Amino acid sequence: MYFVDTLETEGLGNRSYLAGGPGGAVAVDPPRDIDRVIAAAARRGVPIAYVAETHVHNDYVTGGLELARLTGAHYLVPADAAVSYRRVLVHDGDEFDVDPVNGLGLHAVATPGHTPHHTSYVLTERGRPLAAFTGGSLLIGTVGRPDLVEPRLTEELARAQHRSARRLVEQLPDETAVLPTHGFGSFCSVGRVGTDATTTIGAERHRNDALVKDVDRFVADLLAALSDIPAYYAHMGPVNSAGPRPLDLTPPEPADAEELARRLAAGEWVVDLRARTAFAAGHLAGSFNFEGKGRLATYLAWLIPWGKPVTLLAASPEQVAAAQRELARVGIDRPAAAATGRPEDWLRPGDHLRAFPRATFADLAAVWRTGARPVVLDVRRSAERAAGRIEGSLHVPVHQLHGRTAELPEGSEVWVHCATGMRAAIAASLLDAAGHRVVAVDDDFAVAAAAGLPVDTSDEAG
Repeated sequence: MYFVDTLETEGLGNRSYLAGGPGGAVAVDPPRDIDRVIAAAARRGVPIAYVAETHVHNDYVTGGLELARLTGAHYLVPADAAVSYRRVLVHDGDEFDVDPVNGLGLHAVATPGHTPHHTSYVLTERGRPLAAFTGGSLLIGTVGRPDLVEPRLTEELARAQHRSARRLVEQLPDETAVLPTHGFGSFCSVGRVGTDATTTIGAERHRNDALVKDVDRFVADLLAALSDIPAYYAHMGPVNSAGPRPLDLTPPEPADAEELARRLAAGEWVVDLRARTAFAAGHLAGSFNFEGKGRLATYLAWLIPWGKPVTLLAASPEQVAAAQRELARVGIDRPAAAATGRPEDWLRPGDHLRAFPRATFADLAAVWRTGARPVVLDVRRSAERAAGRIEGSLHVPVHQLHGRTAELPEGSEVWVHCATGMRAAIAASLLDAAGHRVVAVDDDFAVAAAAGLPVDTSDEAG
């Protein structure tokens, strides 16, 4: 008798797992906010006997070290991972008794590729494989990206991914569940990620790129599919190697209107978490809009200069708390301050809210039909734009925009778009704060051509 509980971290596109039986459990790749894992174990009424890391993560701060400390669990970390704390060194083939009474164990399988030291863990029942926790190795339809360690190792690690995926398939029966950490929107995945919620060794055998392509074609396709790496990834590996400090989710200091004005004047980041529709209708001049219900951690951590103080604005303390938790997962531990309520509450006497219009691609097409050619800014990533772009549009990916706003024509109204509207809202807020007149296109790019806009889908679209 065994269980596997999945802990989704949707904003980062990752999953962690708690698995075991009545006598003990293992937590695999736990998130920074370990109270979620402890609560899951409490609901099951089981002790956490082991905490297992598949690799030193590049996309989030692990909660593994603190979880092991608090629960007294054995902390399993691949032997070749360079870390600064005591742990149980895991080698290929090692076995661990998770719930000895019920015959549940953990079998380590070296699966280098996502990192050189990457290790997968197979949950077994009296030696029979039940589920494979594959971290950033075998994902749903693809594998984890191999370019996060060192550029000179990228091709070598891509080839290792091919070998590792095939090793897992050779060792495990088709019915074995495949439970990856990455691949649900994480930038740690690459290639054609499957949309299924679950998968098995048998399913992957017939559709995973690493299993249906020969090594040379697989490597060539994988390297061609690599895209931008979020800037904050450079800080995650060192934090995880050194050992993250315990998480502090106590509320940040409250900020009044004078304090907000002072922080803005000092060049700090004041981030409005409200919905993009509300932000466009009225916001504090100089503030940036990163929706709390969007991919807050990914995009704020990607864009903000690392270490820059951040103050949060929200409609409620609950929204601040949720954002604080999400940001801590990527190492933005303590907001400098926070303010809640209405945007009018954040104004000093005599100050006024700023606003900018929102539009659709049909609205832009209507302007186009008059003969006008407004400045159109595309803030999608290069790979997205290569599949189609509005003729004559400018291109600055949103993660580069904060440092490149001066490149845009002065005095012109800028219509900014992305794929669905969320990144366009971030970009519009950055441009608005820099003094540009802006229109945020809050629409799906898939309808741009049907709306009447000239969309170039040639290979040369850039």
